[in-house]
Amino acid sequence: MKHALRKVVIPAAGLGTRFLPATKAVPKEMLPIVDVPTIQLIVDEAVRAGAQQVVVVNGRGKTAIEDHFDRSYELEDTLQRKGKKDVFDQVRRISDMVRLVSVRQKEPMGLGHAVLAARPAVGEEWFGVLLGDDLIDSDEPAIGQLARVSMQTGKAAVALMPVPDDQTQMYGVAAGPALPDGNIQIEKIVEKPPRGSAPSNLAVIGRYLLPPDIFGILEQVKPGAGGEIQLTDALAVLAREGRLIGVRFNGERHDAGDRLGYLIANIAYALKRPDLREGLLAYMRKVPK
Repeated sequence: MKHALRKVVIPAAGLGTRFLPATKAVPKEMLPIVDVPTIQLIVDEAVRAGAQQVVVVNGRGKTAIEDHFDRSYELEDTLQRKGKKDVFDQVRRISDMVRLVSVRQKEPMGLGHAVLAARPAVGEEWFGVLLGDDLIDSDEPAIGQLARVSMQTGKAAVALMPVPDDQTQMYGVAAGPALPDGNIQIEKIVEKPPRGSAPSNLAVIGRYLLPPDIFGILEQVKPGAGGEIQLTDALAVLAREGRLIGVRFNGERHDAGDRLGYLIANIAYALKRPDLREGLLAYMRKVPK
């Protein structure tokens, strides 16, 4: 691997049905965490980890994502004429963050299918995958932590986090012997195992560092759970070959794909803002129990 993380893929073709009616006309990925679209937080994580190109796997009706990372000449001109330099700089920084490429996933056939749709833009190099529902607040970007482990070992990597036993059926779950650094040499990985049958309580969280031959593996994967092409089934091939590490990442994960998790994420990120923290705390102290 000449460069641990030059390109990343962000699957964003989902319909966002859990957030209807808000997502009827607005892409779920554009819903804000305070005042920053969720996908911008994901892109910022990738950029901080060294990514130079972001491949967004899009669907119909999601051009707002592309527009958000494009130049907005009318808005920038208005801000400049009104002397709002701070806001202008903020808007310009968004369009200058990274080179963004958009590809279409023409039908929703699962995460593995979405990753495969990015193949023409990724080419024959290692790449990261970041899922927009998983926000990970950490000093070292979570995808950067995976890239570092992958660079050291020459193996693919996925992010792992312990979850309660009664929630394992909601995730991909991995198991294997612990390594000296606290990570896991994954020997088994399954997608949404039936309740009580999970091989461990270590859930796969939406960060992956993958080799280019994953595309060839995905082409051979047959529809699995939910009748979809599951990325987990391709990862299981890497695990059987001894080429998959589970990284116990450092950071706080928020599930922005869940209504309650989304609300908690907004509060958590707002509390980190000096301009909002005291006012929010004052309100929360007054909320009746």
